[in-house]
Amino acid sequence: MRLAAPTLSTSPIVLRTGPWADYGLVDSGGGRKLERYGPYRVVRPEPQCLWRPKLGDDVWAAADAVFDPTDEEDAGRWRFARSAPDRWPLAWGAVRFHGRFTAFRHLAFFPEQAANWTWLDERVRASAKPLKVLNLFGYTGVASLVCAAAGAAVTHVDASKRAVGWAKENAELSQLAERPIRWLVEDAAKWVAREGRRGARYDGVILDPPKYGRGPNGEVWRLLDDLPGLIAGCASLLSDDASFLLLNAYAERVSGLALAGLVAEAMAGRGGRIDWGELALMEEAGARGVGASFFARWAA
Repeated sequence: MRLAAPTLSTSPIVLRTGPWADYGLVDSGGGRKLERYGPYRVVRPEPQCLWRPKLGDDVWAAADAVFDPTDEEDAGRWRFARSAPDRWPLAWGAVRFHGRFTAFRHLAFFPEQAANWTWLDERVRASAKPLKVLNLFGYTGVASLVCAAAGAAVTHVDASKRAVGWAKENAELSQLAERPIRWLVEDAAKWVAREGRRGARYDGVILDPPKYGRGPNGEVWRLLDDLPGLIAGCASLLSDDASFLLLNAYAERVSGLALAGLVAEAMAGRGGRIDWGELALMEEAGARGVGASFFARWAA
């Protein structure tokens, strides 16, 4: 039975992630962020921080690691004030995962996603039945582990063998390795097409695609070109009584409203509600925040 079109929120939501035990945005300004990742303080570039830092130069200079960018987007190298490990344990709720100094300025997870992790945890725990969840572009698996810890059976898909290996390590660290999680090194678009032909169904889908990427066999992913087809494919995989579809994107030419329009088209006839907006990291002291990505999410 087809329902009415989803109700599309008329106003954006800013999902603000504040500090927790293992993460905090300590200060920002001058095109940079000073962050706390467990025992380490890290400086990373952030061009949108046009204001002045609140803390003194001595606080910033005491950081354990600084990412120096190059002209190539997201590329650069880390500069360390003292020796640092290849990885170290962090936690969010019941989930444990490793922080890592990657070559692409981030630390093997995206802290602003904590707002979405909270929402996913609540959706899975509130369900009257165990949910089957598909996590595409799952990276190091924090969202997959949040869902698994809440009781979902998860299919985790990422094109990077290394990332999936890190995700499995995080599952071991979280003592969730025995939960029903499938770890797959696959091209997301090809996987969704094959699942559609097999008649597979999921109760929830998570997508956090990059602007540009390559699959395990050289497949090329371009967000603005390929996202509409992928969202339509994901919508066709949702069960009749599906719970949610969550889309997140990091791209300058994308907005939350644009993502919401795409999701609304794909979810036509399913009823429910679509919220949309921006994810932001909030400084530990004060109300100043840094926008990080855009999202749209459908809930039955």
